Amino acid sequence: MQEKYFSDKTARTFVVIMGVALIGFLLREMQYIFIPFTVAYFLFFLFAPLNGFLRKMKIPLAINVIIDLLIIAGVFFWVGRFLVDSIIQFSQSIDVYFTRLNGIVREISKAIGISDPYFKYFSLQRILAKMDYKELAGGIISQTVDFMGSVLFVLFFFVFIEGGHSSIINAIRKRYVVKKEQKENMENEPAAKLSQSNTHLQEKKQTIIEEAVGSTFKKITEQIQKYIITKIAMNLLAGALVTAICFIFKVDFPIIWGAFTFVLNFIPSIGSAIALIFPTLMALVQYEALGYGLLIAAIIALIQTLVFNILEPKIIGKRLNMNPIMILLSVLVWGFIWGIVGMFLAVPLTAIIKIILENSESKDSVFISDLMSQGQ
Repeated sequence: MQEKYFSDKTARTFVVIMGVALIGFLLREMQYIFIPFTVAYFLFFLFAPLNGFLRKMKIPLAINVIIDLLIIAGVFFWVGRFLVDSIIQFSQSIDVYFTRLNGIVREISKAIGISDPYFKYFSLQRILAKMDYKELAGGIISQTVDFMGSVLFVLFFFVFIEGGHSSIINAIRKRYVVKKEQKENMENEPAAKLSQSNTHLQEKKQTIIEEAVGSTFKKITEQIQKYIITKIAMNLLAGALVTAICFIFKVDFPIIWGAFTFVLNFIPSIGSAIALIFPTLMALVQYEALGYGLLIAAIIALIQTLVFNILEPKIIGKRLNMNPIMILLSVLVWGFIWGIVGMFLAVPLTAIIKIILENSESKDSVFISDLMSQGQ
């Protein structure tokens, strides 16, 4: 009997592992569908408070969707305009920066004993003149078209999710497990009382299931909103500090570098590195002093380390009640599955999985959820 138990247990474990591997494979191979769908659902959760308020005001669903789309379009317009204005502002002084950068490269090559004519007479303008601008323009246009296509795909999913989310919840209600605590309350009731009315029991059980599902989706919505709000707050803090540092040291375009820090740090690790490079190069080119550039780099690196490596993990881990180790592992795993987008979505996706597991009646699921949680 014991051998049969272990055999069944091993078989179930093997099936679960293979199932998880298969799901990961499908998510990776069909990411062109799952990524827009997932991003659209995150948008739905982000707009949930606004949509809930509009529903209370008895605003029709179609108007709700239009309002959401107008807000999204407004954000894209503002970001696009900021980028265009920044590029125009930077391009007005680009020749001066190129000349200074040429001088820096020549001085560094001379200082370390490089006699190669390429570095001795280094000219960034000459390098750019040799570029195939037709191919470059084609690549930019292609990437822009792909990006716009992805955005439209996300909005397409978003519109249908707005209208079909309630149907998805109703479908899940039919298969969802009852919360462990609520089920125990049901089991602890006297048998005689339960036998009095089977209909009453079924109605009560259905009510409990609906409450469990509603509570789970409410938790998921709240966790995602908390994560996004915390992430935005941390990025704003880092962006404001970088802007202040650039103002203090009189680095050109301080607001641009602060905005870059805010936006790029939504991409874990890589974004921080890129956000560090731009203001450092600007300080180096502007003042033509390696020490000055390194000083700016050190200060910005310190800011990003304090905000994103110390402060943010503690706050996000506390709010989501997730183990910092699990946060790191989730970034690596989802990054492997969906690349940069997966790294960005890793924490909220893992939080959703954790919430679903902790609301399951399976002891194994609850155990996994406990492993993912941050100890008290």
